[in-house]
This record gives sequence, C-alpha cells and structure tokens, in this order.
Amino acid sequence: MDFDWWTFGLQTVNALVLVWLLARFLFRPVSRIIAERQAAAHAVLDEAEATRAAAEAALAEAEARKDAVARDRADLIAAAEAEAATRKRQMLDDARAEAERTQAEARADLARLHKAEAHRWRAEAAALAVDMTERLLDRLPDGARAAAFADGLAEAVRTLPDAAQARIGTDGPVVLRAARDLATGEQAEVAERLAAVLGHPVNVRVETDESLIAGLELHTPHAVVRNTLRADLDGMAERIAADDHA
Repeated sequence: MDFDWWTFGLQTVNALVLVWLLARFLFRPVSRIIAERQAAAHAVLDEAEATRAAAEAALAEAEARKDAVARDRADLIAAAEAEAATRKRQMLDDARAEAERTQAEARADLARLHKAEAHRWRAEAAALAVDMTERLLDRLPDGARAAAFADGLAEAVRTLPDAAQARIGTDGPVVLRAARDLATGEQAEVAERLAAVLGHPVNVRVETDESLIAGLELHTPHAVVRNTLRADLDGMAERIAADDHA
C-alpha cells in the first residue's frame, strides 16, 4: 500500500481549515452566547438575591413595626387602664363626698326641724302657761294681783344704785303701772313700801296696762323697775329663744 503525502497534506489542510471555520463561526458564537447566557443568568440570580435581601429587609422592618405597634398598643392599653382606674377612684371619691354632703345636709335639716319643732312646742307651752296663769289669776281677788307684787317691786328698787334711788320721786310723781286700777289703799301701800326702801316719800301716779297680766312696774325718768308676770314670761321666752339659737 502506497502512502500519498499529497493527499495526507491536503486532508490535513482541510482539517485545519475546518477547525478554523468551526472555531470562527461556531465555537466563538456559541461561547459568546453561552457567556451572554451565563451573564444573564448571573444577573437574574443577582437580581433575585437583591430581591430576596429586599424582601428579608422588608420582612424585618415589618416585624419591627409589628413589635413597635404591639408595644404602642400595650402602652395605650396600660395608659387607658390607669386612666380608667384614676377616673374610677375619682368617681368613687366624688360619690362618697356627695353622700357625706347629703348626709350632713340631711342631719342639719333634721336638727333644724327638731329645733323648730322644739321651739314651736316651747312657744305653745309658754302660750298655754300664760293662758292658764290668766285663768288662775281671774279666780283670785283683785287686790292679790297688785299687793302680792308690792314687796318684790320694793326689793327690785333696793337693788338700784344709791344715786338712782335718791332721784326717784324728786322730780314729781312717778308712774306706777298695774294690770288694773288700784284701790286707794293699795296705791298707798305701794307708796309706803317704796318710801321705806328709798328713805323719802314718793308720790305715785297709777296707770293701767292689762298686758302686764299681773304685777307692778315703776317708771321714772332715770330707771324702770319691773315685777310683773308679763316680764317673767318674756324672760322665759327670751331664754327659750337663746337656747334654740345656741
């Protein structure tokens, strides 16, 4: 078998040309396409990674916001509960104070009612006492209404200052008021009692005043001496009124 170098050379050249053609028109474009595809794939992967990182960051931010909202909600609930407790205590304090004030007003009203009722009963008792006294005095002799009070009037005059006693009767007649007209003997008896106390004679002028009920009143320019049942009853009424206002 003969070996043809020309044929071998031509085939070698053909093979080299084929390899060059494949390298130029097939391998390089394919390599470029593969590189481009790889670059695109890397870009997609990078974008996906960036998207994943952004998603994780957004998730972390959402979790942080969720935690912040939960904390704010807890703070708001705690503040609302504290405010509700404060308002509840305030309402209870206000209700307790209002109840105490109402009770105090009720006690004051009750005390005023009791005092008014007591004053009314005392006034009615005093009026009844006056009426009973007048009825009893109507059954006594007329002279008893004046004579029985002459000694008391004389003793009341005795308690006046010496200067006041010395001037009684020196300026003319003194007024002697009685619940009814006095007989001449009764008038003289009263004048004698007064002269014995004062140490000098006294001229009296009798005036009638039925409001005195019983007793005598001596009126002078310098002093007024009372020994009457009306004065006693008025004194009792004043003491009753003073007790009611105490």
